[in-house]
Amino acid sequence: MFEIEPLTERCRGLLTTAAHACVGVSPFNSYFTGPRLRRLAEWALRRFPHVHFFVPDTAAAYTLEALGYAPSRARHKAQRQGRYVHNKICTALRELGVRDPANLILDMGRLHESPRYMRLLDEAHLCFHQDEGFRAACLDASRWVLHQKLPPGTAPDQEQLRSAVRYFLAELPLFADAGGIAGHGSSLFVYHQRVAFLERFFHRELEWRPVDGQGFLVVHDRTPDAPEARHPAGTAPAGEVAGVDD
Repeated sequence: MFEIEPLTERCRGLLTTAAHACVGVSPFNSYFTGPRLRRLAEWALRRFPHVHFFVPDTAAAYTLEALGYAPSRARHKAQRQGRYVHNKICTALRELGVRDPANLILDMGRLHESPRYMRLLDEAHLCFHQDEGFRAACLDASRWVLHQKLPPGTAPDQEQLRSAVRYFLAELPLFADAGGIAGHGSSLFVYHQRVAFLERFFHRELEWRPVDGQGFLVVHDRTPDAPEARHPAGTAPAGEVAGVDD
């Protein structure tokens, strides 16, 4: 069903031990269709004892502002899209027999009630302001996002980057310790794309790093002629870094 690529060897080791999966679902991303969300949910619920879906809903307004939307319009558009994604996930989970699907969704409102998330968010912002290398890596990630949204040949300016990077910083705590935020220990963040920043982040090349029990899993649809994905002990884990390409 899916091809599975642990981002690092450390992440590969978590495949057999992680108690939790956090599936990133990006707003404004056509990849996350209803059928695909259902298959991702089915895979994750079968493979891991505990599962959450991360939807950076209201944080998407930062990217919209960087693209020229007025702040009020950006907030409205992000909230509306967030509700749409939330409903699609709930539908997929209900079809799989989950009785309280909303309880498995981590949106920004819920995350801001989490002391662990807020501590990690403070750490990310502090490192962004104090460490030049970390700041440059975050801005590069936001530049990559905006390049996909701006007209061809257009480069984002510094003001656009300063707006867009707030979205990226809002996501970082989930990459650093999704399991701790959700209260389930070791965890794998699940997304369908490799992202240069996260390659460096999970190889521990940056000043700020994930906790020891946090990994990252690239999971995407298997092509018809692709061989079976390789994984330990016959297990088969599943999905973009949430919002990184929004």
